[in-house]
Amino acid sequence: MSINATREDENQSLVSKKDTIIRLFRYLLKYRATIAIVIFIMLVTVAISILNPLLIERAVDVHIANRDKNGLLKLIAFSIGINLIFIILVKVRMYLMAKMSNEVLVTIRQELYTHIQSLSFSFFDSRPTGKILARIIGDVNSLKQVLSDSVTTLIPDFVTICAVVVIMLIKNWKLALASLISLPLLFLGIWFIETRAHLRWRDFRKKSSNLNAFIHEDLSGMKVIQSFAAEKETGEDFDELLNEHRGSFIRAILINDAFFSVIDISWGLGSIAMFYVAINILGVGVDNVGTLISFGMFIGMFWRPIMNLSNFYNKLITNISGAERIFEILDTKPEITDAGDVIEMPDIEGEVRFDHVTFAYDKDTSVLNDVSFKVKPGETIALVGPTGAGKTTVVNLISRFYDVQEGNVYIDDYNVKDVSIESLRKQMGIMTQDNFLFSGTIKENIRYGNLDASDEEVIAAAKAVNAHDFIMKLENGYDTKLKERGGGLSIGQRQLLAFARTMVSMPKILILDEATSSIDTHTELLVQQGIEALLKGRTSFVIAHRLSTISKADRIFVIDQGKILEEGSSEELLAKKGLYYDLYMAQFKNI
Repeated sequence: MSINATREDENQSLVSKKDTIIRLFRYLLKYRATIAIVIFIMLVTVAISILNPLLIERAVDVHIANRDKNGLLKLIAFSIGINLIFIILVKVRMYLMAKMSNEVLVTIRQELYTHIQSLSFSFFDSRPTGKILARIIGDVNSLKQVLSDSVTTLIPDFVTICAVVVIMLIKNWKLALASLISLPLLFLGIWFIETRAHLRWRDFRKKSSNLNAFIHEDLSGMKVIQSFAAEKETGEDFDELLNEHRGSFIRAILINDAFFSVIDISWGLGSIAMFYVAINILGVGVDNVGTLISFGMFIGMFWRPIMNLSNFYNKLITNISGAERIFEILDTKPEITDAGDVIEMPDIEGEVRFDHVTFAYDKDTSVLNDVSFKVKPGETIALVGPTGAGKTTVVNLISRFYDVQEGNVYIDDYNVKDVSIESLRKQMGIMTQDNFLFSGTIKENIRYGNLDASDEEVIAAAKAVNAHDFIMKLENGYDTKLKERGGGLSIGQRQLLAFARTMVSMPKILILDEATSSIDTHTELLVQQGIEALLKGRTSFVIAHRLSTISKADRIFVIDQGKILEEGSSEELLAKKGLYYDLYMAQFKNI
């Protein structure tokens, strides 16, 4: 099995990290009140933290030095009281931030999922499902810690650093400067690491996406893998992708861990410098032991927030690539959209007209070339021709899954570009050879075609396509729960349920794209009986390689080389002995 599609790294446009961070944090603006409460709580807790070293200094230099037992006990009681308040406030802050960050993640995930549903077929044609899934799940989850720490780390730690520096300078500027002597080393180290870390974490995200896409694809195709005894080859491909994923993580984490080494070295050098100045230059006596102890605590209070801020920055560098990947999809514009002046399409009769339509999926390959035809309401049109001739493209243009490059498509004299997409597609029933069923009951799957359908309408649709009898033989009838993709049912049964789902929508235009390809001949005869009744009064387009299924079509369009080469009933086309005749004879010559 080839892994080229899943192994190929996704192209990402380079975006300023600053712009990405600002855009991400805009999601927090909705929670201004919560953030204000959290900031107030943090200012109180920061004040308590800064007060603790000063209390210890007073305890040592005043109460212990003067043997003031009562004063010391009062100071201890006061310290216990404010630190209990500190603990309670920290718990409240953690709860509020966890709640807010999770709500933001839900908002981002909903926005991303809703936007993905609006994207055109070309978006999904160019990306494996697993890579899309990686962005909705993994990339969004990666932002949780960043959003939470953005308020709980940035603000209190920045305030703490500023307050500690001010207090240290006021108490003893020489000790303060000695403590901060290693800051240039810190800034140089962080700059060196940051320039390399972001690229490595971006590469890791890409490798994670590749691995996720491969696993999703292989699990979906496990029956094929086992059928061809390809487990060994697939396992080797998986190991290769896994090694790439692991290697990218190791390269990223190695540079990541260097952050903390730089901080530890800077912290140590600052502490050594402070004690050296205190002992050898200023001198330490009995009267100022408390001051030295408090300075030692202040050094910890200075460097610990820097470590927290560096850890936050490290997380930001680690996970900002996830935000970039999310915003890249959010910035992807749907190719098929409603214009600003579209109207709602009224109930239609079902006339379809192609007016000199030319279409290509890419610039190099034209699929339809100057195609024109008109279909009357209630007419059944069969589309036949070689694989790749453009049959499915015709019906995709009717539903406006793609836009034509030249010409126009009209329904009841409405240009499909001039009406809203929703009002257009709601009047169509589309049945493809991909008989996808969702997890849920049979009734829910059929009702998916019309969410307002009653139980009676669901049953009527099932009876129309002769699915009712086999449904009633199941253990719970219409309430039978289906496994993923309809597991446990035969291919034919799944096809019949998909037929019923399309039929319950009661469309004005019906599109059957190889819809009976997976049904055996006997079942197909039963389905045809139901379809004939449902086709009455509806315009329908039927694509089928099995020519026996389209013999009763009003007209047959023979499509090849991007054009309609022949048109007429089955009898008329056979009499011409043209391309349709050749297709017919090739299919039935051995019968």
